Amino acid sequence: MSSAAAPSPAMDANSSIASVPTLYERVGGVAAIEAAVDIFYNRIIADPELVRFFEGIDMKKQRRKQAAFMTYVFGGAGAYEGRDLFKAHKRLIEEQGLKELHFDLVAGHLLETLRFLNVPEDLTDEAMAIVATAKPIIFGRV
Repeated sequence: MSSAAAPSPAMDANSSIASVPTLYERVGGVAAIEAAVDIFYNRIIADPELVRFFEGIDMKKQRRKQAAFMTYVFGGAGAYEGRDLFKAHKRLIEEQGLKELHFDLVAGHLLETLRFLNVPEDLTDEAMAIVATAKPIIFGRV
């Protein structure tokens, strides 16, 4: 998801306006992201429509990459250093039949994860809007 721009509402340090907290900060920072990633992947690997895409994947490594990605796109510190979304999913599309339906299922699991964690609706909506920007990138429509 490196092609998706991370929201960065913080103002310049010299600005007289106080910095605006990022979505990352507003959802609870590292602890919230780690909890969300764990629940999210537990849901995904329990989904018979999605589990096949994760067979043979080092899930510990996958969870770390997802946490880093979510931190980045939600405006946390650091830069995402993973592959761009299109390249990261290309083999899954070509060899395993990954479709937009699967993206929608994954997004639904994230939505339910955020709701389970009692993330306020406005923050959930903001997060899901960011996630939606990934779909055309993953499927080569940008």
